[in-house]
Amino acid sequence: MSIAIETSNLTRDFGTFRAVNQLCLRVESGCFYGFLGPNGAGKSTTIKMLTGLLSPSAGVVRILGEDVSDPRRALEVKRRVGVVPENLALFDNLTAREYLTFIGRMYLLPRDTVRTRTEELLNMMDLAGEEKKLTLEFSHGMKKKLALAAALIPNPDLLFLDEPFEGVDAVASRVLRDILRQCVSRGATVFLTSHVLEIVEKLCTDVGIIAKGQMVHQGSMEELRRDGSLEDKFLAVVGETGHDSQKLSWLES
Repeated sequence: MSIAIETSNLTRDFGTFRAVNQLCLRVESGCFYGFLGPNGAGKSTTIKMLTGLLSPSAGVVRILGEDVSDPRRALEVKRRVGVVPENLALFDNLTAREYLTFIGRMYLLPRDTVRTRTEELLNMMDLAGEEKKLTLEFSHGMKKKLALAAALIPNPDLLFLDEPFEGVDAVASRVLRDILRQCVSRGATVFLTSHVLEIVEKLCTDVGIIAKGQMVHQGSMEELRRDGSLEDKFLAVVGETGHDSQKLSWLES
């Protein structure tokens, strides 16, 4: 089995604060990997380093078999990767069609390919009827769908998704889940962060849990289920099991 993502002692400091501490991550190609952790655990910082938006303070990152510290190799890898970042950073003054066309051309796709994929993605994401709207007029959920469409247009071998279901309604969530399952079924690797554990438990084949910048659990979902639910495992390894005993004094009977 080939490896889609591998890190060795990956570390990122912001001044005196260590956001990610010697993270060792291993994601096999073709899996649906859930990367979990409490708020502030270092998930988004890790994704930014894996996608080249942040330089590591220390450690090694290999994506799709390539050491991305080499700028030439990193550029080749980026052509095979799609990203939905935490902050969507769309171009507000473009329509959805214009934005997808721009992204497709940035990936150096042929014009006919860009046109065909844009049409399919607009229809799939229920954005085809929004031809005259600029992106700045979109709802949060519509922006999420457009960001995912942009990540999918190059037909990536590896897809990074930072909280893709946040602020998305049930109908759109179902569409996104079906698309992601289709990506994995054709052999792509999906790397997902989400605070919605039910979605992770339904979709993911493998899970990594990070707390205070360090990996505290990594393994298959099948192995995890032998020990109970994902929620129970998550709370146990991040040290939050005692919170259910806390009560507000004015709500006590």
